[in-house]
Amino acid sequence: MVSGLLFALGLGLAGMTRPTQVLAFLEFRDPALMLTMGAAVAVTGLGFPLLLRRSRPLLGPRFLLPTRSDLDRPLIVGAVLFGVGWGLVGLCPGPALTGLVAGDPRQWLFVAAMLAGMFIHQRLERSAS
Repeated sequence: MVSGLLFALGLGLAGMTRPTQVLAFLEFRDPALMLTMGAAVAVTGLGFPLLLRRSRPLLGPRFLLPTRSDLDRPLIVGAVLFGVGWGLVGLCPGPALTGLVAGDPRQWLFVAAMLAGMFIHQRLERSAS
């Protein structure tokens, strides 16, 4: 919960909950988010190896790290849809959820559409198996 709140605070301070700011970044008109992402990459790049020196996580029995390294069709299609959606509306799931507290109807609509997409995907996956 603390990590989630810290993440939400960082998104808010960086302006990632404001679609206009995100779109300005994607159009190369505002480098502020690039600095934010660069700082996040630096912290992760330095902190993750230090974290993995521990024998186990603080609140878990073991680290759960991905083992797959292949790129399959669902991953690529999902990444493309994510990128197109982000470019069209200037929101991705984390900032949209954080932005719900602002009461912006566009963010509520985005989250509703995102949840509908997740529901449809889950139904399609169940029917395929």
